[in-house]
Amino acid sequence: MTTHSSDPSKAPEASPAPESKRGSAPDLPPENLDTPDIDPADARAGEEEDEGRLPDLSEESLEAVAEGPLAIGHAAIEKAVRLAPTSPGVYRMLNANNDVLYVGKAKNVKKRLSSYARVNAPLPARILRMIAATVNVEIVSTGTETEALLLEANLIKQLKPRFNVQLRDDKSFPYILLTGDHWAPQILKHRGAQSRPGRYFGPFASAGAVNRTITALQRAFLIRSCTDSFFESRTRPCLLYQIRRCAGPCTGEIDFPGYTELVREATDFLSGRSHAVKQLLAAEMEKASGELEFETAAVYRDRLAALSAIQSQQGINPRTVEEADVFAVHQEGGYSCVEVFFFRTGQNWGNRAYFPRAEKSFTPEEVLGAFVAQFYDDKPPPKLILLSHEIEESELLAEALCVRAGHKVEVSCPKRGEKKELVAHALTNAREALGRKLADTATQGRLLEAMAATLALPQVPKRIEVYDNSHIQGTNAVGAMIVAGPDGFIKNQYRKFNIKSEGLTPGDDYAMMKEVLQRRFKRLITPSEKDTARAKEDDVQQWPDLVIIDGGRGQLNAVREIFTELGVDKVALMSVAKGPDRDAGRETLFIPEREAIKLEPRDPVLYFIQRLRDEAHRFVIGSHRKLRKKDIREAGLQEIPGIGPSRKRALLHHFGTLKEIERASIADLGKVPGVSAESARKIFEYFHSTPN
Repeated sequence: MTTHSSDPSKAPEASPAPESKRGSAPDLPPENLDTPDIDPADARAGEEEDEGRLPDLSEESLEAVAEGPLAIGHAAIEKAVRLAPTSPGVYRMLNANNDVLYVGKAKNVKKRLSSYARVNAPLPARILRMIAATVNVEIVSTGTETEALLLEANLIKQLKPRFNVQLRDDKSFPYILLTGDHWAPQILKHRGAQSRPGRYFGPFASAGAVNRTITALQRAFLIRSCTDSFFESRTRPCLLYQIRRCAGPCTGEIDFPGYTELVREATDFLSGRSHAVKQLLAAEMEKASGELEFETAAVYRDRLAALSAIQSQQGINPRTVEEADVFAVHQEGGYSCVEVFFFRTGQNWGNRAYFPRAEKSFTPEEVLGAFVAQFYDDKPPPKLILLSHEIEESELLAEALCVRAGHKVEVSCPKRGEKKELVAHALTNAREALGRKLADTATQGRLLEAMAATLALPQVPKRIEVYDNSHIQGTNAVGAMIVAGPDGFIKNQYRKFNIKSEGLTPGDDYAMMKEVLQRRFKRLITPSEKDTARAKEDDVQQWPDLVIIDGGRGQLNAVREIFTELGVDKVALMSVAKGPDRDAGRETLFIPEREAIKLEPRDPVLYFIQRLRDEAHRFVIGSHRKLRKKDIREAGLQEIPGIGPSRKRALLHHFGTLKEIERASIADLGKVPGVSAESARKIFEYFHSTPN
């Protein structure tokens, strides 16, 4: 590749290589306000919901980048045209701050840039704003137009240019793995690089779809899901064997040929030969019934029912399409929704809705073409891709995906038959998903307006931050912040704060809240360069309009003092005190220099505030429990009063791992030799104590 720049004062600069992006996890947690306060696990919360939130398409944000006269932009592009090659390549338009505004590709870069340089050319307003903001153009030459398309998609995902269609909320997809590195294969959910030996089946649309399918497959084929270490340590079958979700190969309840046959049946089913597998099970059930072996017949009956449950959950299953991804785009109200369905081995393995960021002037064809190219930047494409709209460069896209996948990939917009029905079904789902999002957004907007009126706020809040603390007698103290706005909860901006103050009195909620708020607002008052760069990328402002604290008038006054010390005087403040006996619906709202407010139990504003408070509580409790579990695993069982080496050994021999002991009920713990009912209660309470 060759790199060019329209600014002669700059030496040619190599473009970021696309290879460095491919293969990386697309769902890396956002950076934290104070390392290591980020909670990666909770960044994935809400995975079962429609992916993402509607992008910010306000007119203010659209106009914000148009800096400078149009003539300056034309001059910068004309300078780039003189240096541009006539070969394929990728060009990047940059503004005065060296931020990338747009990434484009062309078969003839010189010709494409010339179309932007014409002063009187009739161009859309979006393009004119982009030209007006441009002060420099960088060019990367490629060998072919196919390479240019792949590089363009990679750079758009990496740089997130303002004027491109942007794929948002991109996560890796889960797979089902039947391991191949043990004589008794294990079935499990898998994400990331497929480096472990075995058979991978997927992708599935969500972790929930994989978990439901694995549970049903265990009932149908009795394949083990335990780890190899747990498998090797067993001396008797575990509970899964008792409830007929495992064949018990660990203790020889089934021999090697028998278990191998179960694995073969599961592989056949996941490979698309489900009809043959069901016929075989039905024949075995009839045979057992004819020989009056009714218990054996009942086992086959339950396995057949489990297979039927899997297929019923999958919804529509194609008859003639073995492997395909279906993309359908619907636009409404200035927003776009792309619905993606995954079909593998003739089975529907789920769907997911995306809401890419695209200006209103983009056509459905433009949104879909850009989306599909970015979607497969780090995912293997199937043999067939079905689209709801004809895109301009479908042949070029198919060629690029062939290069990436190593096999033929067909991209088509079907006009008739079953493939057309699949696309129509996906389009219906896209329309409904966008309708739900728009309805949710409208409802959220009305609630925010009602909250502003009820609480007499100076303006309708666009960003609400809710804070809460959690600890058990001062140990594993953690604070948390959740964020909500016009589009609902903004989960990628949640933060947790491990309390670090030395000499803190155990259980001092005021001191813990003071540390959390100081660490949060000091970063806003004196932001670092990294914070400033991050704020530019966020769709919402970083300063909150309203801060909500869990507590009464005392907590409110304490936070007011903290804000006074920090010089924070333009952020509205409120605390929420629980009602008598902690009853929901009887909360009291406290606002500085005002009388306490009590809303009617059925008031939508009160319900909305309860949702905010409960979400903060859920997040901080989850963060606390993760810290506590880490400490428990590091300390071991010796920290539990009354549990010595002998009982610890007996527990580990019985359950195998500390994690299984943590999951056990009081009754199961009491069955361990040497563990009394009182000791079982102490062990259970040690793992399941409720934090404050």
